[in-house]
Amino acid sequence: MFEQCLDKMYQSKRETNVSDNVAEFEKELQLKSQFIRQQAQYSSMASTETKAIGFIGLGQMGFHMAKHLRAKSKEPFIVFDMNKDVALKFKSENSNVSIATSPADLASQASVIVTALPESAHVRQAYLGEDGVIKGISKGVLCIDSSTIDNSVSIDVSKQIIAAGGRAVDAPISGGIMGAQAATLTFMVGSQNTTDFERAKVHLAKMGKNVVHCGELGAGQAAKICNNLLLAISMIGVAEAMNLGMRLGLDPTVLASIVNTSSGRCWSSDTANPVPNVIATAPSSKDYDGGFKSRLMLKDLGLVSNAAKQSKTPLLLGAL
Repeated sequence: MFEQCLDKMYQSKRETNVSDNVAEFEKELQLKSQFIRQQAQYSSMASTETKAIGFIGLGQMGFHMAKHLRAKSKEPFIVFDMNKDVALKFKSENSNVSIATSPADLASQASVIVTALPESAHVRQAYLGEDGVIKGISKGVLCIDSSTIDNSVSIDVSKQIIAAGGRAVDAPISGGIMGAQAATLTFMVGSQNTTDFERAKVHLAKMGKNVVHCGELGAGQAAKICNNLLLAISMIGVAEAMNLGMRLGLDPTVLASIVNTSSGRCWSSDTANPVPNVIATAPSSKDYDGGFKSRLMLKDLGLVSNAAKQSKTPLLLGAL
């Protein structure tokens, strides 16, 4: 159909001899070609509009993200998690929810799939495994991966999804569990085109406050590891400064109030201060419940190290 449209435009142009300027003709033809392709994309998207939204990974972040997405969406909602008790808990707390038997089962029923998983291996398994998403995906289904994983793995998985007929974006998140609970997360998005980004943004905006297009596939992951490198360094700095102040006899609440109205202020000091009872809403004031696990930060710093080696970028503080 697409080729026939182009043939008709070319024939019409040649017969009417509207312009002898070849360059101008080719430019016009290119624009019309792009328009037709976009219309085909929108047509494909429209064919999946009435299907369900799927969510894979109901961990500390995913559970809250899925809850907001479900509450703000009219479509049927399907979930999958390796921990069946967690999936049952989510279903019991939210209406119009069904539980898939596998990622492939979920993919066969959904038009949009969101994943929030801990590591690269989990993402590969969920999408490309024996019962992975790719085994049940249909044409035009949009896959949004909000996991923080290796950049090369993210790009590879996305390309395999696209090769199978689906669409894919990487959309890692920042804001922690508190942000997931309050739906104030920031999503850093990498996509093959703006159409995929805009389509993903509709759903991401229901789970967060900021949705930023960072560039091509993998760009979201690149932005995320840079952010987490800075987070790790700032958290260590805040912990050391608070510890030093307390050993010098300062009240930690007083010290924190000074830092948070001075040049040392940062997210690690004014929102997630590591000293208990300094910030009432911080995980440290709740026996560190809901905080970012050290092993996950270590994983992220491993991703930072790999990216630095690949790009030949020196890291002085990050390498420590």
